[in-house]
Amino acid sequence: MKILFIGDVVSSPGRQMVQDYLPRLRKKYEPHLVIINGENAAGGNGITEKIYKQFLAWGAHVVTLGNHTWDKKEIYDFIDQEKYLIRPANFPESTPGKGMTFVQMNDYEVAIINLQGRTFLPPLDDPFKKIDQLITKASERTNLIFVDFHAEATSEKQAMGYYVDGRVSAIVGTHTHIQTADERILPEGTGYITDVGMTGPYDAVLGVDKDVIINRFTTQLPVRFTVDKTGRNQLNGVLMTIDFKTGLTKAIERILINDDHPFFD
Repeated sequence: MKILFIGDVVSSPGRQMVQDYLPRLRKKYEPHLVIINGENAAGGNGITEKIYKQFLAWGAHVVTLGNHTWDKKEIYDFIDQEKYLIRPANFPESTPGKGMTFVQMNDYEVAIINLQGRTFLPPLDDPFKKIDQLITKASERTNLIFVDFHAEATSEKQAMGYYVDGRVSAIVGTHTHIQTADERILPEGTGYITDVGMTGPYDAVLGVDKDVIINRFTTQLPVRFTVDKTGRNQLNGVLMTIDFKTGLTKAIERILINDDHPFFD
């Protein structure tokens, strides 16, 4: 089984890259399952129902979220009804939505889990305890388990990777918007990358207009973060090949598309 994951989609530039390149990626790699992190898809913060449904129409099967889940208040109106939209599972128990979903792919079922780290982010429930619970629950139905760990600290992501090694098919990091070149198969067979990166503005700082960010660093004055919609764009992703029988990763490939790394069909 091939799973294509596209990193944090930022605003309209990121959505345009998904619309332009996802059909081409599907044609080239023929993934069975496509997952997109969409927590920054609406103006750089949050997601709307319209955008979520656009991702599905463009070829995604599941959309994951993160710390910006609630930035667009309309999400309260639809998150409970959408089967393939998941937010971090370690949000408080009373939080709307869910942190895990299952997708049927031919004769196989895949569990997709979303978690959020706690280092340099709000102090949510313990993601390590929560993943134990979710792995136990998912394993009752399938050995194909994919995890999006939305976290700031690389150390927390690596620790989580080793913690679940051999118990999930793959775990990918999101949130920092910088793709890391450490894709690997961990010792017990779990596919891993510290951060998949982002999909959106290329000539920017984490998707935000670079002059705005430079001004913030040089003056230490508050600024309004504005997404760069005038420059070049990029798409960051990762492709995992999973063994149906063992539920473990056989191969992992980073995907990087920008003007310096053009895409070839």
